[in-house]
Parts: sequence; structure tokens; C-alpha cells
Amino acid sequence: MSQVGAEQLLAHATETIAVGSKSFAAAARLFDPSTRRGVLMLYAWCRHCDDVIDDQELGFNNAGTVEHDASAALAELQRDTARAYAGEPMTVPAFAAFQEVARNHHIAQRYALDHLAGFAMDVDDARYETLDDTLRYCYHVAGVVGLMMAQIMGAQDDAVLDRACDLGMAFQLTNIARDIVEDARVGRCYVPAQWLREAGVPAGVALAQLPDYLPALAQVAARLVAEAEPYYRSANGGIHALPLRSAWAIATAHGVYRQIGIDVRARGTHAWDQRVSTSKAAKLRLLALGGLQALASRIMKAPARPPGLWQRPGPGPVAGPGAAGATAL
Repeated sequence: MSQVGAEQLLAHATETIAVGSKSFAAAARLFDPSTRRGVLMLYAWCRHCDDVIDDQELGFNNAGTVEHDASAALAELQRDTARAYAGEPMTVPAFAAFQEVARNHHIAQRYALDHLAGFAMDVDDARYETLDDTLRYCYHVAGVVGLMMAQIMGAQDDAVLDRACDLGMAFQLTNIARDIVEDARVGRCYVPAQWLREAGVPAGVALAQLPDYLPALAQVAARLVAEAEPYYRSANGGIHALPLRSAWAIATAHGVYRQIGIDVRARGTHAWDQRVSTSKAAKLRLLALGGLQALASRIMKAPARPPGLWQRPGPGPVAGPGAAGATAL
């Protein structure tokens, strides 16, 4: 049994999402209490793992003076994940939360390890030459999270899990577009190197030179936003399989994140003047639209999954583009 109380776990998870993702926190309020608890628990674990790798707390840099060993941090996360699945008592709230949600919703260990493999790509300073490389990263850090979230909502069918994975992929492509400059400041780049060369952006461009390349980066960001669109469309086809309140929450999150991408593209070179987010008024509008979409999904036939999308590894339909290069631990 966990050594962290149930109410303490929920309080920790609620605080984590409130600080770490205001966009998703708004949508998460729409879930029924049981589903919301599971969703928050999973988010808390994902946020914790991200912070441990980056030596941060809820996305903010720590002020410590000890040199951070990301490889050792990753190894500890892998060990603690194995311990959680082995049923050992968890004292770290994020891991106690994950142990509860994994047990209650039968989340396979390989999905948790797939997520950790995304952090390993950061630790190993992976380079992304092609779009396929970038999509593989998107799967590990976000696609598999969407899949696990869907399981919390009761989805088990492979076709529905594919759609949930696609939504995570779309979210991450949007995040990469929004954070191109912010990532560059910490020495990271998830944009395909091929795209940067085509746009005339040299490899390893110095921070002082970034302003000179903003027009080219704006073109690249718009290309990423366009690449996310078929994944957003695919995700719409899975909403009908979710309980109504979950469908409403996911349709709302879908709209909020997609709007971020639209705003990044519209702002062009000014997309990085400040971090793009949706206003309260926009969230309320998208919440209403999400409700209508959830209701419509009850009576409308789900569209087919668009052809040519990146296919997650493991059980499911025959692998599509990029699956051969994916890592399934």
C-alpha cells in the first residue's frame, strides 16, 4: 500500500496541473470525479519525471549549485517506475499517484517505459534529422500519454487508443512550434534539421543570431502547425468512444491546444515575444464548442483515421510511416 494518503495525493496532483498546465487544467474540471482523479494522478507523474530530468520544480528552474546528473536522474526514475509496478510502497507523491492510477486502470508497464524513453532522448541529446525523428519523440513524450489518459477514461480498443495517441502527437507538435525559441535558449531543438536547412537556418545558430532568423523560424513553426492538423482531425474520430463528460473535456482540450497553434502561425515573427496561450474568454468559447462537439459525436459517424499518420509501436493496426524506427521498451 502507498505511504501517501489519498487526499494528499489528490491535493498534490491538483496543485501540479494548476501550475504546470493551465490549458489542460481548465479542461480537466469537466471530468467526472473518479476520472478526474486518475487524469490528475497521471499528469502529476509525467510532470514529476519531466522536472527530475530538467532539474526543475513544476517547470521552473531550481537555484541549486550542485551539478545536475540527468543520466542518474533518469536511472532513478526507471527504478522507481519498476518498484511502483512491483507493488512496493511509494513515498514520493508523484509515484504513489502513478502506482494508484496504473493499478486501477491496468496501464501496461511498457507504456510508462515508453514515456521515460522520451526523457532518455533528451538525456542522450538526440538529434532530429527528419520529420519521422521528430514524430518518434512526440510519441514518447506525448502520444503515449494520450493513450494512457484514454485508458483512464475507459478506452481499451486499439483503434480508439490510436486516436488518443494522435491527439498527444498533435499537442506536442503544437508545443514544439510554440517553444522553438525557448528550446533554443537551453540548447534543444526538436524541429527536423532538414526543415531548418530548407528554411536557411544554419545548424547550431547562436542565440545572438536568433533574431535574424525569426522570419525563417516563423515559416518552420507554421509548417509544424500544419503537420499537426491531420492528427487533430484523427483525434476527433475517437471522441465518440468516450463517456460524455470525458468527451467534453477532451474536445475542449483539443480546441484549446489547436488554437495555440493557430495563434502561433498567425503571429509570425512575433510568436515568441511572449509565450502564446489562450485567454479566459477564448477558453470559455472553446469549452462551449467542445460540449457541442461531444454531443454531436453521440449521433455522427466517426470519420476514418487519415492515411499516412505515424503509427504507434506495439499492438494495433499494421505499422505505418515511422513505426519501424520507434522504440517500444
